[in-house]
Amino acid sequence: MTGTTDFDELVRQCKKNRRDAQSKLYKLLSPRLFGVCLRYAGNRSEAEDILQDSFVKIFTKIGQFDFKGSFEGWARRVVVNCALSYFRRDSRLYAVDDIAEYDTQLSPDDVLSAISGNELMQMVQQLTPQYRTVFNLYAIEGFSHQEISKMLNISEGTSKSNLSRARCMLQEKVEALYGSRRKNV
Repeated sequence: MTGTTDFDELVRQCKKNRRDAQSKLYKLLSPRLFGVCLRYAGNRSEAEDILQDSFVKIFTKIGQFDFKGSFEGWARRVVVNCALSYFRRDSRLYAVDDIAEYDTQLSPDDVLSAISGNELMQMVQQLTPQYRTVFNLYAIEGFSHQEISKMLNISEGTSKSNLSRARCMLQEKVEALYGSRRKNV
């Protein structure tokens, strides 16, 4: 696809249930949307399940896309909602109410420059599902704690404490990796 008009035409063809257009759209968007799935999943297998569920939903609901805004943004929202449904279905989200226990300030060291994006992604995937989900919704997707609390049916305080705890856990993982690298240098 070279331009927006071509992409819009591809979406129109998908709305007509054209399998060739659906296949082309899948090939175009699946690599980027798989990255979104990986952020919410604990491993590649879960991410693949979420991606598959997402594309079923995308092609089922594509008639609702009204060409206001980008189709990729609309599809990304579908993927995030599928990821949240995936974890709600498995009852993996738990409330944590005592934010004071986890409230810490992160120091912006040059530690992040010492690790790769893949290493950071692996660290995020190692978080528990509830921490990983809140972290992704807040830090990556840009939702507020109020929005997250409504999406996940948890309190704002729980959202804040889950985010704080996720940050602490990631900081510990980064510092452990960075520390081990300094010893090897």
